[in-house]
Amino acid sequence: MKKATSALTALAGVVMVAFAVSVFYVPNKIVSGGVSGLSTIMFYTAGIPTSVTYAAVNILLALIGIWVLGKGFILKSFVCSMILSGFIELFSWLPPITDNILLAAVFGGVVYGFGIGLAFSQNASTGGTDILGRLFQHFFPHMPIGKLLLIIDGTVILTSLFVFRDMELILFGIVALMVSSFAIDYLIRKLNISKLAFVITNKGNDVARYLISTSTRGVTVFDVTGAYSNEKKTMLMCAIKEREMPAFQKKIEELDAHAFTIFSESQQIVGNGFHVYR
Repeated sequence: MKKATSALTALAGVVMVAFAVSVFYVPNKIVSGGVSGLSTIMFYTAGIPTSVTYAAVNILLALIGIWVLGKGFILKSFVCSMILSGFIELFSWLPPITDNILLAAVFGGVVYGFGIGLAFSQNASTGGTDILGRLFQHFFPHMPIGKLLLIIDGTVILTSLFVFRDMELILFGIVALMVSSFAIDYLIRKLNISKLAFVITNKGNDVARYLISTSTRGVTVFDVTGAYSNEKKTMLMCAIKEREMPAFQKKIEELDAHAFTIFSESQQIVGNGFHVYR
């Protein structure tokens, strides 16, 4: 079930990227960098279908990246990139959503960025410069993937200036690139955000046993003293996902209606039961 969910999530990301390229970028000559930008250039200069350029470039990069990133990531990326090429060809038959280049750059960037972010969250990619970004991240692990792609894609955008010789198109491409880079980092950061729950209660042992028996999350128990009342109590600390908050609070209220609960946001939790998205 978990593998199926992961595959569907990666597929959703691939479909979003293909949609953005086919109905936003290519019809409006937006070069936002990467293989999508290169494909747009090849389409307008040599008449090569976007899907063909995507497939050819990704095959080449897959052969290079397999030595550094390993077969697991590359195989998933290669499969995703081939599926992406197919969806780009399919969506190329759709009419463009807008001929307003600014709207295409902004909304295309959002859809494109979220699509890449979803693929990354499942340890896959849409291929192309995503693989190059992963290669750079392998050597510079503390640098956000969105920033790495910004550098790589920026180079492609500047190159396109010599092809279209239209500074406005370049500026719109930069807008699309900035929006998609922000969308990638935003999604990955959002997926990593979790909650720390602090529960102060007179029924610490009962609540702790109940939480452990009815969920997969661990609980840490502290003995605390109220400064004002000087009353001895128990504080429970539990790391949970944001979507688990309502059920967690309901469990607490069932055992101790007078419990004092604090939810604090955590940017990232590393350890058993929590996956770090990069």
